[in-house]
Amino acid sequence: MNENELSKIILESDIEVHKTLGGPGLLESVYEESLAWELKSRGVSVQRQVEVPIKYKGRVLTALLRLDLLVERLDIVEVKAVAIYSKIFEAQALTYLRLMNLRLALVMNFGDVRISSGTHRVVNEL
Repeated sequence: MNENELSKIILESDIEVHKTLGGPGLLESVYEESLAWELKSRGVSVQRQVEVPIKYKGRVLTALLRLDLLVERLDIVEVKAVAIYSKIFEAQALTYLRLMNLRLALVMNFGDVRISSGTHRVVNEL
């Protein structure tokens, strides 16, 4: 399965979580855990709160980033639950992609009334 095929399953799962939980109003951690469960129920491997090492001039820093979900070691999912979306979330996802040498991330804002308008695709040379 490639990144794009996997993203279809992620989007379907995203819609299911949004619909089942009744839309916006909950904490990001609730949506993240629910999305991880939904993906696993569809036979997809998911890791939560994955540490991303940062290299600076050949050294690995002690400071770590954590991405929300790593799906099948191919796609990154960043979960948000904010009323006002910022493009900085996409810039952060692109940084994660570059640090992990991956190609596709989805930033999903469960704080949006319509999950389809709250989902943003970020690519790194895809």
